[in-house]
Amino acid sequence: MDVPGSLPARLYLLGYDSRKERVVTNYRFPYLLRAAALTELLIGGRIADERGKVRVVSEDPLGDPVLDDLLRQIAEGRPKPWRHWIGKDGRATVQAVRDELETRHWVRVELRQPVLLVFNRTLVRVRDPRVVKRLAAQVASALNGPMSRVGEREAALVALAAAGELGTVLPRARRKAHKQRIAELSERGGPAAPALHKVIQQLHATSAAAVSWGG
Repeated sequence: MDVPGSLPARLYLLGYDSRKERVVTNYRFPYLLRAAALTELLIGGRIADERGKVRVVSEDPLGDPVLDDLLRQIAEGRPKPWRHWIGKDGRATVQAVRDELETRHWVRVELRQPVLLVFNRTLVRVRDPRVVKRLAAQVASALNGPMSRVGEREAALVALAAAGELGTVLPRARRKAHKQRIAELSERGGPAAPALHKVIQQLHATSAAAVSWGG
């Protein structure tokens, strides 16, 4: 069975909760997909790390609207830190990834209006849950199989899912149990995953400070 090629698409599908039968997003999700898109551009040879900043090395499009749009954004200005691009336009990236997955018939988007709510609620359902199971199997293989057999994209997949705290595939207990292996995979996953981890940690710290201030 085939799976989407890009990391943003794969991580979006890994956000599928089989119990709720829908893709579950949270405040971390936009940052995760932005970091995934950056990593995909890095793997594709379109960008590189230049002393902690993202530099374009090729403006040739990849044929993916999400990735090509991000590449254009980066190319328009001077090199900026990875955290800058991870934190920019995240919600638009989530919608763009969802729309592309819907266009390619990986997901089905449903609009519902609950009785007691004014606004419509968008539900995203994976058309074939076996795709999610195959992606989850890739994560499990990267965590438990021989490191020599883990490809660059699979290493990045795990590193990003862990840094973005994607609980549907890597809940806290699993991240803790595989902490050393995740660290090893993160070393191969490129600069975006460590930058994403710092962004998420900063979000946690800001949230904790707000609670403390208000409490």
